[in-house]
Amino acid sequence: MAFPKNPIIIHENLLVSPQSSTQLSLPLTFFDLFWLRFNPNERIFLYSLPNHSHDPSFFFNNIVPNLKTSLSLTLQSFLPLAGKIIWPSHLPKPIIQYNPGDAVSFVVAESNVDFNMVLQNSPCDASESRFLIPNLDSSDSSASVVSMQITLFPKKGFSIGITAHHAVVDGKTSNMFINAWANMCRSSVEECPSFSLKPELEPFFDRDVIKDPTQLDLLLADNWTKDPNDATKKKRSLEILSFVFKPKVENSVRATFKITFKDLDKLKKRLLSKWNEVVNDDEVVNDSYSKPDTLSSFVAISAYVSTCMARAIQEDEKNEQKKFAFGFAVDCRSRLEPKVPENYFGNCVNLHVVDAKPEDFTKEDGFVIVAKKILSKTKNLDKDSVLEGIETLSSKHETRARLGVELISVAGSSRFRVYENDFGWGKPSKAEITSVDRGLSIALSQSKDEKGGLELGLVLKKNVMNIFTNLFHEGL
Repeated sequence: MAFPKNPIIIHENLLVSPQSSTQLSLPLTFFDLFWLRFNPNERIFLYSLPNHSHDPSFFFNNIVPNLKTSLSLTLQSFLPLAGKIIWPSHLPKPIIQYNPGDAVSFVVAESNVDFNMVLQNSPCDASESRFLIPNLDSSDSSASVVSMQITLFPKKGFSIGITAHHAVVDGKTSNMFINAWANMCRSSVEECPSFSLKPELEPFFDRDVIKDPTQLDLLLADNWTKDPNDATKKKRSLEILSFVFKPKVENSVRATFKITFKDLDKLKKRLLSKWNEVVNDDEVVNDSYSKPDTLSSFVAISAYVSTCMARAIQEDEKNEQKKFAFGFAVDCRSRLEPKVPENYFGNCVNLHVVDAKPEDFTKEDGFVIVAKKILSKTKNLDKDSVLEGIETLSSKHETRARLGVELISVAGSSRFRVYENDFGWGKPSKAEITSVDRGLSIALSQSKDEKGGLELGLVLKKNVMNIFTNLFHEGL
Protein backbone atom coordinates (compact mmCIF):
# COMPACT_ATOMS: atom_id res chain seq x y z
CA MET A 1 0.00 0.00 0.00
CA ALA A 2 1.44 3.40 -1.00
CA PHE A 3 1.12 6.61 0.97
CA PRO A 4 -0.99 9.43 -0.52
CA LYS A 5 0.92 12.28 -2.14
CA ASN A 6 -0.08 14.78 0.56
CA PRO A 7 -0.16 12.65 3.72
CA ILE A 8 -0.60 15.49 6.25
CA ILE A 9 -2.50 18.69 6.87
CA ILE A 10 -0.83 21.34 9.03
CA HIS A 11 -3.34 22.79 11.48
CA GLU A 12 -1.07 25.10 13.47
CA ASN A 13 2.51 26.37 13.53
CA LEU A 14 3.00 27.36 17.16
CA LEU A 15 5.83 28.51 19.39
CA VAL A 16 6.17 27.15 22.94
CA SER A 17 8.22 29.22 25.38
CA PRO A 18 9.63 28.21 28.77
CA GLN A 19 8.17 31.37 30.36
CA SER A 20 11.49 32.14 32.03
CA SER A 21 13.13 35.51 32.62
CA THR A 22 16.56 33.91 33.05
CA GLN A 23 19.20 34.48 30.39
CA LEU A 24 21.58 31.58 29.85
CA SER A 25 24.72 31.07 27.75
CA LEU A 26 26.61 27.81 27.41
CA PRO A 27 29.86 27.34 25.48
CA LEU A 28 30.13 24.35 23.18
CA THR A 29 32.77 21.84 24.29
CA PHE A 30 34.97 19.76 21.99
CA PHE A 31 32.42 16.94 22.41
CA ASP A 32 29.73 19.25 21.00
CA LEU A 33 31.79 20.90 18.28
CA PHE A 34 32.53 17.66 16.47
CA TRP A 35 28.80 17.55 15.55
CA LEU A 36 28.38 21.27 14.80
CA ARG A 37 27.05 20.94 11.24
CA PHE A 38 26.10 17.25 11.23
CA ASN A 39 22.53 16.13 10.64
CA PRO A 40 20.20 16.42 13.67
CA ASN A 41 18.87 13.57 15.79
CA GLU A 42 15.35 12.66 14.63
CA ARG A 43 12.93 10.50 16.61
CA ILE A 44 9.28 9.49 16.33
CA PHE A 45 7.10 8.13 19.13
CA LEU A 46 3.77 6.61 18.05
CA TYR A 47 0.89 6.32 20.54
CA SER A 48 -2.38 4.42 20.13
CA LEU A 49 -5.43 6.28 21.42
CA PRO A 50 -7.65 4.66 24.06
CA ASN A 51 -11.14 3.75 22.80
CA HIS A 52 -12.79 6.60 24.73
CA SER A 53 -10.45 9.09 23.02
CA HIS A 54 -11.24 8.38 19.36
CA ASP A 55 -13.12 11.65 18.83
CA PRO A 56 -10.69 14.13 17.17
CA SER A 57 -11.87 16.80 19.63
CA PHE A 58 -10.16 14.84 22.41
CA PHE A 59 -6.85 15.24 20.58
CA PHE A 60 -7.23 18.97 19.95
CA ASN A 61 -8.87 19.85 23.29
CA ASN A 62 -6.92 17.57 25.63
CA ILE A 63 -3.79 16.00 24.19
CA VAL A 64 -2.36 19.04 22.37
CA PRO A 65 -2.94 21.52 25.26
CA ASN A 66 -1.40 19.09 27.78
CA LEU A 67 1.63 18.50 25.57
CA LYS A 68 2.13 22.27 25.08
CA THR A 69 1.73 23.19 28.77
CA SER A 70 3.98 20.39 30.00
CA LEU A 71 6.58 21.24 27.31
CA SER A 72 6.66 24.85 28.51
CA LEU A 73 7.12 23.69 32.12
CA THR A 74 9.83 21.17 31.18
CA LEU A 75 11.75 23.74 29.13
CA GLN A 76 12.10 25.86 32.27
CA SER A 77 14.59 23.21 33.43
CA PHE A 78 16.05 22.77 29.91
CA LEU A 79 16.43 26.41 28.81
CA PRO A 80 19.17 25.75 26.20
CA LEU A 81 16.68 23.70 24.14
CA ALA A 82 14.54 26.81 23.62
CA GLY A 83 17.56 28.91 22.64
CA LYS A 84 19.79 29.02 19.59
CA ILE A 85 23.37 28.26 18.61
CA ILE A 86 25.12 31.50 17.67
CA TRP A 87 28.72 32.46 16.92
CA PRO A 88 29.44 36.00 18.13
CA SER A 89 32.20 37.73 16.18
CA HIS A 90 34.27 38.31 19.33
CA LEU A 91 34.26 34.62 20.36
CA PRO A 92 36.50 31.90 18.89
CA LYS A 93 33.77 29.26 19.06
CA PRO A 94 29.96 29.08 19.02
CA ILE A 95 27.74 29.17 22.10
CA ILE A 96 24.19 28.19 23.01
CA GLN A 97 22.21 31.32 23.93
CA TYR A 98 18.79 31.47 25.57
CA ASN A 99 17.10 34.87 25.87
CA PRO A 100 13.71 35.39 27.57
CA GLY A 101 11.02 34.98 24.94
CA ASP A 102 12.90 32.38 22.89
CA ALA A 103 10.69 29.44 22.00
CA VAL A 104 10.49 26.01 20.40
CA SER A 105 8.66 25.35 17.11
CA PHE A 106 5.58 23.20 17.78
CA VAL A 107 3.64 21.99 14.72
CA VAL A 108 0.17 20.43 15.04
CA ALA A 109 -0.75 18.24 12.05
CA GLU A 110 -3.20 15.59 10.93
CA SER A 111 -2.55 12.59 8.69
CA ASN A 112 -4.86 10.62 6.40
CA VAL A 113 -2.54 7.60 6.42
CA ASP A 114 -3.60 4.28 7.93
CA PHE A 115 -2.13 4.28 11.44
CA ASN A 116 -1.77 0.48 11.45
CA MET A 117 0.39 0.77 8.36
CA VAL A 118 2.68 3.23 10.14
CA LEU A 119 3.02 0.83 13.09
CA GLN A 120 4.04 -2.15 10.97
CA ASN A 121 7.55 -3.58 11.28
CA SER A 122 7.76 -5.07 7.79
CA PRO A 123 9.63 -3.09 5.11
CA CYS A 124 7.93 0.07 3.86
CA ASP A 125 9.04 3.04 1.78
CA ALA A 126 11.83 4.75 3.77
CA SER A 127 10.55 8.22 2.92
CA GLU A 128 7.20 7.63 4.65
CA SER A 129 8.50 8.44 8.14
CA ARG A 130 9.79 11.81 7.00
CA PHE A 131 6.37 13.51 6.98
CA LEU A 132 6.16 13.00 10.77
CA ILE A 133 9.47 14.79 11.45
CA PRO A 134 9.71 18.60 11.85
CA ASN A 135 12.38 20.73 10.22
CA LEU A 136 15.13 22.36 12.25
CA ASP A 137 16.05 25.87 11.16
CA SER A 138 19.71 26.71 10.58
CA SER A 139 21.61 29.41 8.71
CA ASP A 140 25.04 30.99 8.64
CA SER A 141 24.20 33.11 11.71
CA SER A 142 22.17 30.79 13.96
CA ALA A 143 20.67 27.33 14.41
CA SER A 144 17.60 26.24 16.34
CA VAL A 145 18.14 23.55 18.94
CA VAL A 146 14.93 21.51 18.92
CA SER A 147 11.55 21.37 17.16
CA MET A 148 8.39 19.30 17.64
CA GLN A 149 5.57 17.96 15.47
CA ILE A 150 2.43 16.36 16.88
CA THR A 151 0.43 14.46 14.25
CA LEU A 152 -3.06 13.02 14.68
CA PHE A 153 -4.17 9.80 12.96
CA PRO A 154 -7.97 10.17 13.39
CA LYS A 155 -9.65 7.54 15.58
CA LYS A 156 -6.38 5.61 15.89
CA GLY A 157 -3.47 7.44 17.47
CA PHE A 158 -0.93 10.23 17.26
CA SER A 159 2.81 10.71 16.89
CA ILE A 160 5.37 12.96 18.52
CA GLY A 161 8.22 13.82 16.14
CA ILE A 162 11.31 15.43 17.69
CA THR A 163 14.27 16.92 15.84
CA ALA A 164 17.24 17.95 17.99
CA HIS A 165 20.57 19.57 17.09
CA HIS A 166 23.41 17.08 17.54
CA ALA A 167 25.84 19.75 18.75
CA VAL A 168 23.62 20.36 21.79
CA VAL A 169 22.43 16.90 22.81
CA ASP A 170 23.72 13.36 22.62
CA GLY A 171 21.42 10.35 22.95
CA LYS A 172 21.51 10.36 26.74
CA THR A 173 20.69 14.07 27.04
CA SER A 174 17.91 13.81 24.45
CA ASN A 175 16.37 10.85 26.25
CA MET A 176 16.64 12.64 29.61
CA PHE A 177 14.64 15.57 28.21
CA ILE A 178 11.98 13.36 26.57
CA ASN A 179 11.62 11.37 29.78
CA ALA A 180 11.28 14.59 31.81
CA TRP A 181 8.65 15.97 29.39
CA ALA A 182 6.69 12.70 29.46
CA ASN A 183 6.71 12.63 33.26
CA MET A 184 5.62 16.27 33.43
CA CYS A 185 2.79 15.72 30.94
CA ARG A 186 1.60 12.53 32.64
CA SER A 187 1.45 14.32 36.00
CA SER A 188 -0.76 17.06 34.48
CA VAL A 189 -3.06 14.47 32.87
CA GLU A 190 -3.28 12.66 36.22
CA GLU A 191 -3.77 16.02 37.99
CA CYS A 192 -0.70 15.96 40.24
CA PRO A 193 -0.09 19.71 40.78
CA SER A 194 2.91 19.27 43.11
CA PHE A 195 4.92 17.26 40.59
CA SER A 196 8.65 17.99 40.31
CA LEU A 197 11.36 16.36 38.21
CA LYS A 198 13.35 13.51 39.69
CA PRO A 199 16.96 14.53 40.55
CA GLU A 200 18.35 12.32 37.76
CA LEU A 201 16.22 14.24 35.24
CA GLU A 202 17.39 17.69 36.38
CA PRO A 203 20.07 18.70 33.84
CA PHE A 204 23.58 19.59 35.03
CA PHE A 205 24.92 22.51 32.97
CA ASP A 206 28.41 23.23 34.41
CA ARG A 207 30.84 23.01 31.50
CA ASP A 208 33.88 23.10 33.79
CA VAL A 209 33.59 19.35 34.30
CA ILE A 210 34.77 18.84 30.70
CA LYS A 211 38.56 19.23 30.79
CA ASP A 212 40.24 20.34 27.57
CA PRO A 213 43.93 21.09 28.31
CA THR A 214 44.97 20.95 24.63
CA GLN A 215 42.18 23.32 23.50
CA LEU A 216 40.74 20.80 21.11
CA ASP A 217 37.55 22.88 21.08
CA LEU A 218 39.31 25.74 19.28
CA LEU A 219 40.84 23.36 16.73
CA LEU A 220 37.47 21.82 15.91
CA ALA A 221 35.76 25.23 15.71
CA ASP A 222 38.44 26.47 13.34
CA ASN A 223 38.12 23.34 11.18
CA TRP A 224 34.45 24.17 10.59
CA THR A 225 35.41 27.57 9.11
CA LYS A 226 37.56 26.11 6.34
CA ASP A 227 36.30 26.09 2.78
CA PRO A 228 36.60 22.46 1.56
CA ASN A 229 37.37 23.72 -1.96
CA ASP A 230 39.88 26.42 -0.98
CA ALA A 231 41.97 26.07 2.20
CA THR A 232 42.91 29.77 2.10
CA LYS A 233 39.30 30.84 2.58
CA LYS A 234 37.43 30.82 5.87
CA LYS A 235 33.80 31.43 6.71
CA ARG A 236 31.79 31.07 9.88
CA SER A 237 28.53 29.23 9.30
CA LEU A 238 26.11 27.31 11.49
CA GLU A 239 24.03 25.93 8.65
CA ILE A 240 23.56 22.16 8.85
CA LEU A 241 25.24 20.45 5.89
CA SER A 242 22.01 18.94 4.63
CA PHE A 243 23.45 18.19 1.18
CA VAL A 244 26.16 16.02 2.80
CA PHE A 245 23.89 14.23 5.27
CA LYS A 246 20.82 13.97 3.04
CA PRO A 247 18.39 11.12 3.89
CA LYS A 248 19.07 8.13 1.63
CA VAL A 249 15.45 7.19 1.00
CA GLU A 250 15.30 6.78 -2.75
CA ASN A 251 14.55 3.14 -3.65
CA SER A 252 15.05 2.31 0.04
CA VAL A 253 12.87 0.71 2.69
CA ARG A 254 12.64 0.99 6.46
CA ALA A 255 12.03 -2.06 8.66
CA THR A 256 12.06 -3.09 12.32
CA PHE A 257 13.45 -6.41 13.55
CA LYS A 258 12.78 -8.07 16.90
CA ILE A 259 15.46 -10.00 18.77
CA THR A 260 14.14 -12.13 21.61
CA PHE A 261 16.11 -12.97 24.73
CA LYS A 262 16.26 -16.55 23.40
CA ASP A 263 17.68 -15.32 20.07
CA LEU A 264 20.39 -13.36 21.87
CA ASP A 265 21.29 -16.37 23.99
CA LYS A 266 21.68 -18.49 20.83
CA LEU A 267 23.97 -15.90 19.21
CA LYS A 268 26.16 -15.66 22.32
CA LYS A 269 26.49 -19.45 22.61
CA ARG A 270 27.37 -19.72 18.92
CA LEU A 271 30.07 -17.08 19.28
CA LEU A 272 31.59 -18.70 22.36
CA SER A 273 31.54 -22.16 20.73
CA LYS A 274 33.62 -20.86 17.81
CA TRP A 275 35.74 -18.37 19.76
CA ASN A 276 38.97 -20.40 19.77
CA GLU A 277 38.42 -21.87 16.31
CA VAL A 278 38.63 -18.51 14.50
CA VAL A 279 42.02 -16.87 15.02
CA ASN A 280 43.10 -13.44 13.75
CA ASP A 281 46.67 -12.51 12.84
CA ASP A 282 47.06 -10.09 15.75
CA GLU A 283 45.65 -12.40 18.44
CA VAL A 284 49.03 -13.95 19.16
CA VAL A 285 50.29 -10.69 20.69
CA ASN A 286 47.00 -9.42 22.12
CA ASP A 287 45.49 -11.13 25.16
CA SER A 288 42.33 -8.99 24.93
CA TYR A 289 41.02 -11.60 22.48
CA SER A 290 40.97 -14.39 25.09
CA LYS A 291 37.67 -16.23 25.35
CA PRO A 292 35.35 -14.55 27.85
CA ASP A 293 33.00 -16.35 30.24
CA THR A 294 30.04 -14.33 28.98
CA LEU A 295 29.26 -11.85 26.20
CA SER A 296 27.20 -8.69 26.32
CA SER A 297 24.11 -8.34 24.16
CA PHE A 298 25.72 -5.26 22.56
CA VAL A 299 28.75 -7.22 21.32
CA ALA A 300 26.65 -10.11 20.00
CA ILE A 301 24.00 -8.07 18.22
CA SER A 302 26.42 -5.48 16.83
CA ALA A 303 28.62 -8.15 15.28
CA TYR A 304 25.67 -10.13 13.97
CA VAL A 305 23.71 -7.29 12.39
CA SER A 306 26.74 -5.46 10.95
CA THR A 307 28.04 -8.61 9.24
CA CYS A 308 24.55 -9.46 7.92
CA MET A 309 24.31 -5.92 6.52
CA ALA A 310 27.77 -6.13 4.93
CA ARG A 311 27.09 -9.53 3.37
CA ALA A 312 23.73 -8.32 2.01
CA ILE A 313 25.28 -5.24 0.40
CA GLN A 314 28.15 -7.31 -1.00
CA GLU A 315 25.76 -9.90 -2.45
CA ASP A 316 23.67 -7.18 -4.08
CA GLU A 317 26.78 -5.67 -5.70
CA LYS A 318 28.55 -8.85 -6.76
CA ASN A 319 30.81 -7.13 -9.27
CA GLU A 320 32.44 -4.85 -6.71
CA GLN A 321 34.42 -5.83 -3.61
CA LYS A 322 32.93 -3.74 -0.81
CA LYS A 323 34.80 -2.55 2.29
CA PHE A 324 33.27 -1.97 5.70
CA ALA A 325 34.06 -0.67 9.18
CA PHE A 326 32.03 -0.65 12.39
CA GLY A 327 31.79 2.29 14.77
CA PHE A 328 29.92 2.97 17.98
CA ALA A 329 29.56 5.91 20.34
CA VAL A 330 30.89 5.49 23.87
CA ASP A 331 29.37 7.46 26.74
CA CYS A 332 32.38 9.05 28.42
CA ARG A 333 30.64 10.39 31.55
CA SER A 334 31.71 7.61 33.90
CA ARG A 335 35.05 7.04 32.17
CA LEU A 336 36.59 10.51 32.44
CA GLU A 337 38.74 11.67 35.33
CA PRO A 338 37.15 13.27 37.23
CA LYS A 339 33.84 11.62 36.35
CA VAL A 340 31.13 13.70 34.71
CA PRO A 341 27.66 13.60 36.35
CA GLU A 342 25.22 11.22 34.66
CA ASN A 343 22.73 14.08 34.22
CA TYR A 344 25.29 16.30 32.43
CA PHE A 345 23.55 18.29 29.67
CA GLY A 346 25.36 18.14 26.36
CA ASN A 347 27.43 15.76 24.30
CA CYS A 348 29.80 13.49 26.17
CA VAL A 349 30.43 10.69 23.70
CA ASN A 350 33.33 9.66 21.50
CA LEU A 351 33.01 7.54 18.37
CA HIS A 352 35.26 4.47 18.34
CA VAL A 353 35.88 2.47 15.19
CA VAL A 354 36.62 -1.24 15.54
CA ASP A 355 40.01 -2.35 14.27
CA ALA A 356 38.68 -4.99 11.90
CA LYS A 357 39.94 -5.29 8.35
CA PRO A 358 37.43 -3.97 5.78
CA GLU A 359 36.99 -7.43 4.27
CA ASP A 360 36.43 -9.18 7.64
CA PHE A 361 32.73 -8.31 7.60
CA THR A 362 31.92 -10.44 4.56
CA LYS A 363 34.04 -13.49 5.42
CA GLU A 364 32.44 -16.80 6.29
CA ASP A 365 33.53 -16.38 9.93
CA GLY A 366 33.00 -12.63 9.91
CA PHE A 367 30.46 -12.80 12.73
CA VAL A 368 33.08 -14.26 15.10
CA ILE A 369 35.95 -12.07 13.85
CA VAL A 370 33.99 -8.82 14.24
CA ALA A 371 32.61 -9.87 17.65
CA LYS A 372 36.16 -10.48 18.91
CA LYS A 373 37.25 -7.08 17.59
CA ILE A 374 34.30 -5.27 19.22
CA LEU A 375 34.92 -7.00 22.56
CA SER A 376 38.62 -6.16 22.41
CA LYS A 377 37.79 -2.51 21.78
CA THR A 378 35.24 -2.28 24.61
CA LYS A 379 37.57 -4.03 27.11
CA ASN A 380 40.24 -1.40 26.54
CA LEU A 381 38.05 1.67 27.04
CA ASP A 382 39.41 3.07 30.29
CA LYS A 383 39.98 6.71 31.27
CA ASP A 384 43.24 6.82 29.29
CA SER A 385 41.81 5.50 26.01
CA VAL A 386 38.18 6.59 25.93
CA LEU A 387 39.16 9.87 24.21
CA GLU A 388 41.73 8.21 21.97
CA GLY A 389 41.56 9.44 18.38
CA ILE A 390 38.99 12.18 18.98
CA GLU A 391 41.26 14.87 17.51
CA THR A 392 41.63 12.96 14.22
CA LEU A 393 38.09 11.57 14.04
CA SER A 394 36.97 13.84 11.21
CA SER A 395 40.08 13.32 9.06
CA LYS A 396 39.94 9.53 9.49
CA HIS A 397 36.27 9.55 8.53
CA GLU A 398 37.14 11.49 5.37
CA THR A 399 39.96 9.05 4.59
CA ARG A 400 37.65 6.04 4.93
CA ALA A 401 35.15 7.71 2.60
CA ARG A 402 37.86 8.35 -0.02
CA LEU A 403 38.94 4.69 0.20
CA GLY A 404 35.37 3.53 -0.31
CA VAL A 405 35.02 2.07 3.21
CA GLU A 406 31.40 2.18 4.39
CA LEU A 407 30.97 2.81 8.11
CA ILE A 408 28.22 0.84 9.84
CA SER A 409 27.29 2.51 13.12
CA VAL A 410 24.85 2.18 16.03
CA ALA A 411 22.30 4.83 17.02
CA GLY A 412 20.44 4.70 20.32
CA SER A 413 20.88 2.26 23.19
CA SER A 414 18.88 -0.41 24.96
CA ARG A 415 19.60 1.50 28.18
CA PHE A 416 17.48 4.50 27.16
CA ARG A 417 14.22 2.58 27.78
CA VAL A 418 12.30 4.55 25.17
CA TYR A 419 9.17 2.43 25.59
CA GLU A 420 8.67 3.85 29.09
CA ASN A 421 7.94 7.37 27.80
CA ASP A 422 4.27 7.59 28.80
CA PHE A 423 2.81 11.09 28.35
CA GLY A 424 -0.42 10.14 30.11
CA TRP A 425 -2.22 8.14 27.41
CA GLY A 426 -0.19 4.94 27.55
CA LYS A 427 3.28 3.83 26.53
CA PRO A 428 4.47 4.09 22.90
CA SER A 429 3.16 1.55 20.42
CA LYS A 430 6.35 2.14 18.45
CA ALA A 431 9.51 4.22 18.80
CA GLU A 432 11.78 4.99 15.87
CA ILE A 433 15.09 6.73 15.23
CA THR A 434 14.24 8.20 11.85
CA SER A 435 17.69 9.69 11.18
CA VAL A 436 19.27 6.26 10.59
CA ASP A 437 18.23 6.83 6.97
CA ARG A 438 21.15 9.26 6.60
CA GLY A 439 23.77 6.51 6.62
CA LEU A 440 24.38 2.82 7.35
CA SER A 441 23.11 2.89 10.93
CA ILE A 442 21.46 0.42 13.26
CA ALA A 443 18.77 1.93 15.50
CA LEU A 444 19.00 0.01 18.77
CA SER A 445 16.48 -0.01 21.62
CA GLN A 446 15.11 -2.38 24.22
CA SER A 447 12.18 -4.54 23.15
CA LYS A 448 8.66 -3.25 23.66
CA ASP A 449 7.34 -6.76 24.17
CA GLU A 450 9.92 -8.72 26.17
CA LYS A 451 12.39 -8.04 28.97
CA GLY A 452 15.91 -8.78 27.76
CA GLY A 453 14.94 -8.55 24.09
CA LEU A 454 16.04 -5.93 21.59
CA GLU A 455 14.53 -3.98 18.69
CA LEU A 456 16.47 -2.91 15.61
CA GLY A 457 15.57 -0.31 12.99
CA LEU A 458 17.25 -0.29 9.57
CA VAL A 459 17.02 1.57 6.28
CA LEU A 460 18.48 -0.24 3.26
CA LYS A 461 18.01 -0.44 -0.49
CA LYS A 462 15.04 -2.68 -1.35
CA ASN A 463 17.13 -5.50 -2.80
CA VAL A 464 19.62 -5.30 0.05
CA MET A 465 16.82 -5.41 2.65
CA ASN A 466 15.42 -8.58 1.07
CA ILE A 467 18.83 -10.27 1.22
CA PHE A 468 19.47 -8.97 4.75
CA THR A 469 16.10 -10.26 5.98
CA ASN A 470 16.87 -13.77 4.70
CA LEU A 471 20.37 -13.75 6.21
CA PHE A 472 19.12 -12.34 9.50
CA HIS A 473 16.39 -14.95 10.00
CA GLU A 474 18.47 -17.85 8.69
CA GLY A 475 21.19 -17.03 11.21
CA LEU A 476 18.72 -17.18 14.08
